[in-house]
Amino acid sequence: MSQLWITNARIIDPASQRDAPGDLFVADGKFVAGLSAEQKHSAQKIDADGLIACPGLVDIHVHLREPGQTHKETIQTGSWAAAAGGFTTVVCMPNTSPVADTVGTIEYIRNAIEHGSVVHVYPTGCITVGQKGEQLAPAGSLKRAGVVAITDDGHCVQNNEIMRRAVEYAKMFALPIMDHCQDEALTQGAAMNEGVMSTRLGLRGWPHAAEDLIVARDVILSTYSGAHIHLQHISSKNSVDIIRRAKSRGVRITAEATPHHLALTDAALVGYDPNFKMNPPVRTEADRQALIEGLRDGTLDCIATDHAPHTDYEKDKEFDYAPFGVIGLETALPVVLDVLHRQSGFALPDLISFLTCKPARLLGLAAGTLADGAVADVTLFDPGEKWRYDAKAGFSKSSNSPWHGQTLTGRVKKTVVAGRVVYNGDKIAG
Repeated sequence: MSQLWITNARIIDPASQRDAPGDLFVADGKFVAGLSAEQKHSAQKIDADGLIACPGLVDIHVHLREPGQTHKETIQTGSWAAAAGGFTTVVCMPNTSPVADTVGTIEYIRNAIEHGSVVHVYPTGCITVGQKGEQLAPAGSLKRAGVVAITDDGHCVQNNEIMRRAVEYAKMFALPIMDHCQDEALTQGAAMNEGVMSTRLGLRGWPHAAEDLIVARDVILSTYSGAHIHLQHISSKNSVDIIRRAKSRGVRITAEATPHHLALTDAALVGYDPNFKMNPPVRTEADRQALIEGLRDGTLDCIATDHAPHTDYEKDKEFDYAPFGVIGLETALPVVLDVLHRQSGFALPDLISFLTCKPARLLGLAAGTLADGAVADVTLFDPGEKWRYDAKAGFSKSSNSPWHGQTLTGRVKKTVVAGRVVYNGDKIAG
């Protein structure tokens, strides 16, 4: 058996309410209570003095673009970016080419994961065939093929009857539905949040109601069906309020926020930089604060990056014509540390829980804990290290980041997956 011994770390494991200096021991890819003297002698030893050791980060919303869009990202390069950002478990979305609406496509993705990924990657399947919102995809077959949820992310099922049947089937197969909440009739041609800034910049606005209406629809469908519906990348203060009231009634609704919606407002678009164009758009300061308070009181359950790679030549267009989406795996931790911990007073264990045990529990993933017997996934980071982020020198195949060229505080130093160091300071381990 191979052994790993991490010493002198501040160990934070929200799942077990552990926050204390100590050591972590790993044997054969799993956490153990201790190592013998002989095992310690032969173990790989990491001195984590000055670092925080927490469960490997978990992201339940990433776009890895494979198959069919490998000019933007691959499962391999996306996994490298994940490891560099401290993520050891990610869930990939099905809006590939072809979309993941068949068992064959899921098998292709799983094969690519097995042969190319340095982190744990779980696939999702589509809600509807071709993500067209017209005919249900075979949820039962997709689950047997290994998906952990179904979603038409990148699209939203507009037909309420189709969505009703989808949540009923999802409940039957014990599959969460993850929904991208967008009423498309209200967003035709929209490029940014509807408000003072969109008027000033001369760009068509995207109203809050486009999200709020679908959030309310999903709350109603979950109420009637009892199905678990997870709401992706919430951006509107009104949606936060709808979710809060639904949860108070026991509705099986969960929701996520992204680092960019927590950190940015529509004022960031004043320079017409397409790297600030995302779906849903960043909104007002009141919306940003509502998201933070939603995390504080449990209305929002976790943080996910919505890592969405696009090439430079795709983004280098007039703002109206550039695609929506930003990358975020390599910058999520420092951005969240700044917004939630330093600016908003969240304790580190609470912040870490949004990126570890809470997203893992939502989808029933074997991740997010340092408990004995668990898979030995660990993130070691320095919360105070300042560094300049160069998106073009990152591990993702794309560089469409709103934080390119900025100085960030908090840096991942090592990432361990199943007891093996896969990221070591500035390189992916072989």
